[in-house]
Amino acid sequence: MAVSDNLTRLATRAKEAETRVAEVREEARADLEKDVASARESAQEQAEKLRHSAEKSKAGISGRLSDVQRSWNEHIARVREDLEDKRAKHDVHVAQRRADDAQEYASFAADHAYSAVVEAEYAALDAVLARMDADQMSEEAAPRA
Repeated sequence: MAVSDNLTRLATRAKEAETRVAEVREEARADLEKDVASARESAQEQAEKLRHSAEKSKAGISGRLSDVQRSWNEHIARVREDLEDKRAKHDVHVAQRRADDAQEYASFAADHAYSAVVEAEYAALDAVLARMDADQMSEEAAPRA
């Protein structure tokens, strides 16, 4: 394989990596958004079923039991909100630190790859020069007719 072919192959692979990272980021985000939306929809449907069920039997439920149901729903809402706030605060710091580390490593890897490309360019040019020198020496050493 010619040296220029190797450089072409390297450039092609680098472009593929760039495209894949962009696609995966979008796919993962889209999948996550779908999962979150689905979970939210399920939770809302369940809450609506419970509310509807309570309203249907409201005639048979005393005012006190109705108050208990309303109080319970409010309690669950407060607890979920509090847990989500705490999780968000904790997870944000952890996630940010992990994202920073991942970005730093990706940057290092890209810098390393860039250095390898520069080294490959030098090696390819040096190989072409060495081949020219060898060919010239072969011509000079060949007996003249």
